Amino acid sequence: MHSGYQITFFTHQDRRHKGKSVGDWLVQLAKEMGLRGATLILGGEGFGHRGRIHSAHFFELADQPIEVTMAVKQEEADRLFDRLKSEGIHLFYVKSAVQFGVIGEEESH
Repeated sequence: MHSGYQITFFTHQDRRHKGKSVGDWLVQLAKEMGLRGATLILGGEGFGHRGRIHSAHFFELADQPIEVTMAVKQEEADRLFDRLKSEGIHLFYVKSAVQFGVIGEEESH
């Protein structure tokens, strides 16, 4: 078992960074940094701090809300936030203290 943080970033589909959607870029960044994983979740509807509704409609998916969640140790969180600051990206996030680990045997394929 590890102690660390669950970090969830909130954005929407049409936000871009370095030519990619911010959600996809965050998942790729987690992989590049050697973090144990990241999950991108597409939302149906939400609203941001300005009160603007973001939703996924049949004809307009660009405004679809996105969450990217990862569980990291303290040192990994520090490295991640240092990297995000150096990238100059503007993101809302929630960072909660958690314990995490794996239970059971890994499945063989």
